[in-house]
Amino acid sequence: MKTKDELIDDLLTLAFAEDVGDGDHTTLSTIPVSATGKSKLLIKEEGILSGVEIARKVLHKVDPALKMTVLIEDGARVSPGDIAFTVEGSVRSMLIAERTMLNIMQRMSGVATMTDVYQQRLAGLHTKVLDTRKTTPGMRMLEKEAVKTGGGANHRIGLFDMILIKDNHIDFAGGIEQAVNAAKTYLRENGKQLKIEVEVRSLDDIRKVLAIGGVDRIMFDNFTPELTREAVKLVGGRCETESSGGITLETLRDYGETGVDFISVGALTHSVKGLDMSFKAFN
Repeated sequence: MKTKDELIDDLLTLAFAEDVGDGDHTTLSTIPVSATGKSKLLIKEEGILSGVEIARKVLHKVDPALKMTVLIEDGARVSPGDIAFTVEGSVRSMLIAERTMLNIMQRMSGVATMTDVYQQRLAGLHTKVLDTRKTTPGMRMLEKEAVKTGGGANHRIGLFDMILIKDNHIDFAGGIEQAVNAAKTYLRENGKQLKIEVEVRSLDDIRKVLAIGGVDRIMFDNFTPELTREAVKLVGGRCETESSGGITLETLRDYGETGVDFISVGALTHSVKGLDMSFKAFN
């Protein structure tokens, strides 16, 4: 299995392949090979900054000689007019790297900003907002990193790092007991140590999961806040609890006040507007 750094490098390779092709002919035709200069990453909108270190990877993949000076770190609250970092070196290299770097930073900062808005709505509560697998193909590692930068927490990264038994698994397996016991057997026989989470659709389902035991988290699927409060009380701290399904910013606080440990929100990554910023030359 590839590491996080290897996946990011693969993403950058693809990004430059689709953007640069056989060359940035505008830059190659207008900028002398010897030209050097300076550029700054200018913030144009309020938000949470994310992606500074990935920007460094982008720049150095194009040209390791580019010198980047960071002025604002990831996780900082930024405002129009702020300068996140400056870059000095080959003008050609900066122009080739510009769009890929901005695309990634705008997306990551948008995710971090959205996450901050949701987590702030839960201020004073122990509940944490979680991301989901509803991510941009190829950018999952970056978007999940941005969620953490924005103050949220990561759910499983993919299908490989957690057992999450959902309604379809339960229905195809023949029931909750069959699905959970099969998962336990699979982990034991394959020598894997993964947490097990089970999605439930009723209080009766919760009772079944608790009776089986050995489950790390129970996900309440499309419960109302009132039913969630009952569910949290029924679980009684015997395992972690998570709310999921149709929860909006407007209803988020109602769910958090039930005492649930986590609330998963697909909108953190699938309905995000990039944070406005630009890469500008300066003297």
